[in-house]
Amino acid sequence: MTEFRAGFVSFVGRPNVGKSTLMNAIVGQKFAITSSKPQTTRKAIRAILNREDSQLIIVDLPGVHRPRTLLGQRLNDLVTSTLTDVDVIAFCSPANEKVGPGDKHIVADLERFPKSRKIAIVTKVDTVSKERLAEHLMDVQALGDWAEIVPVSGLKGIQVELLSDLLFKQLPVSPKLYPDDVETGESDDDLICELVREAALELVDDELPHSLAVTLDEIVLSDDKPNIHVSLWVERDSQKGIVIGKAGSMLKKIGSEARTQIQALLGYPVHLSIQVRVAPDWQRNPKQLGKLGF
Repeated sequence: MTEFRAGFVSFVGRPNVGKSTLMNAIVGQKFAITSSKPQTTRKAIRAILNREDSQLIIVDLPGVHRPRTLLGQRLNDLVTSTLTDVDVIAFCSPANEKVGPGDKHIVADLERFPKSRKIAIVTKVDTVSKERLAEHLMDVQALGDWAEIVPVSGLKGIQVELLSDLLFKQLPVSPKLYPDDVETGESDDDLICELVREAALELVDDELPHSLAVTLDEIVLSDDKPNIHVSLWVERDSQKGIVIGKAGSMLKKIGSEARTQIQALLGYPVHLSIQVRVAPDWQRNPKQLGKLGF
């Protein structure tokens, strides 16, 4: 009889290398928000994939970067504390960007976690030629001693199933860690906030994404539709004006997009009310960070 295997896998890498897109592709559902803006992921988001003889828990982490704020430092600390306990670390490097000092620093830092198996994933392979991909694979191979190196595209689904199989094989013998009916470690409340932030990230100007945070105020049940009230936080009054837009046009777009995603998540219609609030310089303020969940 085959022994049951279960364990935790974390994707690590620089910001915006395709980690969240890849996790969503592997589990076949959207548990992590994605955007073209760096540092989209701010939490350790867990998605669970079950097979007859094994259970894979993927922990999507913030991108590792040189912190410029207290928030940035806390996100890096979250990565470190999570990696201490995972069974497999998957280093992600996008095929359309050259291997640089940031990648070398991250890989060298992985030596602090000797108990974890290490694999390398080259992401976004759909964006480059075969020749460029071959060069990138050799560059990644030279970075470390990998158990596996896998080229994939989470967006196009290229070799995602092969990667899943390899990740399952790397897991230790273990009893099941989550019940079969649990698909994520995230609550609906958390996912609602993330979907609002995702909509805002894609619609506002490039200088704003790092300054955005979302908290859930309340959900008021009614006979018609639940009324979901959230606060979208920025750091300055000028940013508040940008998020609201002329005559509320931008906020209306954000609300419409977020509501569509939230309804897909919950499976029923909702009302969504977004209030834009200012928390001055919250990324650098320990008290404000605590209030916003960091």
